[in-house]
Amino acid sequence: MIPTPVIVRVLRDPQSVRSLALAEWDLLLRQARSANLLARLADLLLRHDLAGCAPEAAAMHLEGATVVAARHRVAVEWEISRIGQALDSAGLPLLLLKGAAYVAADLPPSHGRTFSDIDILVPKARINEAEAALMMHGWASSHHDAYDQRYYREWMHELPPMQHGKRMTVIDVHHAILPETAASKPDSAKLIASSVAVPGRPGIHVLQPVDMVIHSACHLFHEEELDKGLRDLTDLDALLRHFAGQPDFWPQLAQRAQELDLARPLYYALRYAMRLLHTPVPDAAIRAMAASGPPALLAPLMDALYGRALLPIHASCGDPFTGAARRSLFFRAHWLRMPPMLLVRHLAHKAAMAMKQEPENQP
Repeated sequence: MIPTPVIVRVLRDPQSVRSLALAEWDLLLRQARSANLLARLADLLLRHDLAGCAPEAAAMHLEGATVVAARHRVAVEWEISRIGQALDSAGLPLLLLKGAAYVAADLPPSHGRTFSDIDILVPKARINEAEAALMMHGWASSHHDAYDQRYYREWMHELPPMQHGKRMTVIDVHHAILPETAASKPDSAKLIASSVAVPGRPGIHVLQPVDMVIHSACHLFHEEELDKGLRDLTDLDALLRHFAGQPDFWPQLAQRAQELDLARPLYYALRYAMRLLHTPVPDAAIRAMAASGPPALLAPLMDALYGRALLPIHASCGDPFTGAARRSLFFRAHWLRMPPMLLVRHLAHKAAMAMKQEPENQP
């Protein structure tokens, strides 16, 4: 059993920082930085009036992370306006996903969040128009290998990532939230039809609350690389706490997950948010999702895997089985994305490419 990391203890109970020794502060910052949560930790302490508890050396790191996160937010706002302008030229609305949506709607997960790209969702029938409009405004595909182009355009749920020629910012243009080849096939048309306009932000839309939570769960529990797993789980925790006060949120959440064929990832999201972060979930919601969990014999294994892989990638947050847990979930994610023969072909291609590049990288 891995001892509860100090970052998890503080996320559960921010007041616990009052009793941290200097060595624990050092470990807290290291774990938070590894999990991409340093700026969120700084925001958490500020909101609970605990920033003054940080030793001077720790405070410097937290203040620096806050500055970086604020700069990220300004940059994201600018990119949102530029993407909106590009899509508007093609008569397309801007529907933001994940982090950019949190920023545009000023939702709690946006506080102290940093970004590597911006995700948008467009109807599949109009994805070529969206790509052309973005290209006219300076973005271009960042993947030029013929196999990668086919991989994205035929099998995946998005275009190859597009990077701006001057600002080097990256957009992921989605037409669905799971690959074409995945076993689960949530209807993107339903997501788009139920999206909501952001008040005071003409032309900008985000997913409705229940869909936003379900998409966040889907993204995390179909993800092959979980280096940001704890950060994404804190996104879910913040969304659930924020939307919990809305009438009928919890009954609608379970019903919508079934409708979108995404009940299993939502089950995992609620289970591990409760386990790791003590997210409050009503008993009725737990009962509504109980039948969506894995088979009884598989459940302990999933707990063992995610109980390790959702922790920061740091020596203090692992045990001898952590590496195997991460590798197992990596292969699970690919298994969920592709049928067996296509998966074998894809992994064989990637392995061949890695072997080909290895001699080139040697001195």
